[in-house]
Parts: sequence; structure tokens; C-alpha cells
Amino acid sequence: MKKVFVLIAAAIVCMSASAQVQFGAKVGFDLTNFWGEDAEHGMKPSYQAGLLMEYKFSPKFAIAPEVVFASQGGKFKAVEMNMFGLDVSKTVTFNTNYINVPVMLKYYATPNFSIDFGPQVGFNVYSKVSVEDEDKAWDLKDSTKGVDFGLGLGGTYNLTENAFVQARYTLGMTKVFDGDYNKEKNGNIQLAFGMKF
Repeated sequence: MKKVFVLIAAAIVCMSASAQVQFGAKVGFDLTNFWGEDAEHGMKPSYQAGLLMEYKFSPKFAIAPEVVFASQGGKFKAVEMNMFGLDVSKTVTFNTNYINVPVMLKYYATPNFSIDFGPQVGFNVYSKVSVEDEDKAWDLKDSTKGVDFGLGLGGTYNLTENAFVQARYTLGMTKVFDGDYNKEKNGNIQLAFGMKF
């Protein structure tokens, strides 16, 4: 078993030395929401942070898997009647956080700019809903699907050999919650800064 680990480590070092494989990390700002039939479309400011690898197998093409923690969800205004019979609007916020694993195919239109497209699978790790002016949040873990599938499209611009900026939209393809009446799917606009090593 020890020999296997040594061989794997040697292979990684050799690939990195050939400059075809780079590893990196990124952090970013997201705007997330739910989309779909009867879904509310309020955007929720969120964030992401994760690790990535890029394997450039030709001057024009690369493949880049990532492992990213993303705070997702959405928010909308709900109207309720107060004690005086007046309508009161309150913000309802859903926090559905995921460990996302996108695998992006990158086409380098120029040496510094790539168009990125690929599938993503997400694993739900946290799911709660809160209401404005309420002190507690309600756990939705049992009614949230554990796995989410989506498609991502965006671009990456390499500022230097190591630093990059990235913009992407990921469109969820599966329902977030269980039940026939819950048809919301994830939407995620991502702006990120990262470093490759």
C-alpha cells in the first residue's frame, strides 16, 4: 500500500512538472435563487470557496474538476395579515448549502481566456429557512434532496500565469425539495478569484 501512495505522489509531481496539470484554490461572491414553475425569483447574496485542478491536454482544451462549498438558496417576500388586519410583507430566506463538484471542459479562445462548460453534482449539507423578525430558523434537511444536478457555463480569464478571475452561471436541473408541489430548482451566478500553483 505504501508503494502505491509513493507511485501516485510521483505521478502527480511529474504531471505538475510538465506544466499540463495545475492545482489551485478560489473564493467568490454568488447570487443565488430558485427557478422553475411557481418559483419565487428573489436573489440571495452568497459565497463560495473551493479547490480545483486543471489538466490542459492540448493548447486549446483543458478539463477542470473542482470541489467547492457553496452557500445557495433564495429569498422572497411573503405577505401575512397582522393583528390590525393589514398586510405585512416579510422576507423569507432559504439557505440550502452544498458541496459542489463541477467538471468543466475549457476551450481556450485565446491563450488567457477560456470558455467553460460542464456538468455539476452537488451534495446538500445544510438546509434551513428563516423569516424576517423571527429569532429561529427551521430545519428543512429531511425535505431537501440530498443530491443536486446542474449544468454550468461561463468563462475564465488568466490575469497572470497563476491568478485568474472567473464568471459562471449554474442552472440546476433537479428539484431542490421533495414533494410534487415543490418544483424549485437552483440557480447560481458566480464571480470568483483564484490562484493556481
